[in-house]
Amino acid sequence: MPYVNIRVAGKLDKSQKEKICAGVTEVIATVANKPPQSILIFIDEVEHENIASGGKLLNKPSS
Repeated sequence: MPYVNIRVAGKLDKSQKEKICAGVTEVIATVANKPPQSILIFIDEVEHENIASGGKLLNKPSS
């Protein structure tokens, strides 16, 4: 059973999560020849202040 863990900075809305899950499932099912129902996807939404790049914490994007 394949599983995928996706970590994103900030929040995604439900529609974005649905599209990501559908696309990732399609790729894995096609390339790895796995049934779509066997693919588990976990989406972790991480606050920007908990992620650093180049030694500096990420800034929350302005709206």
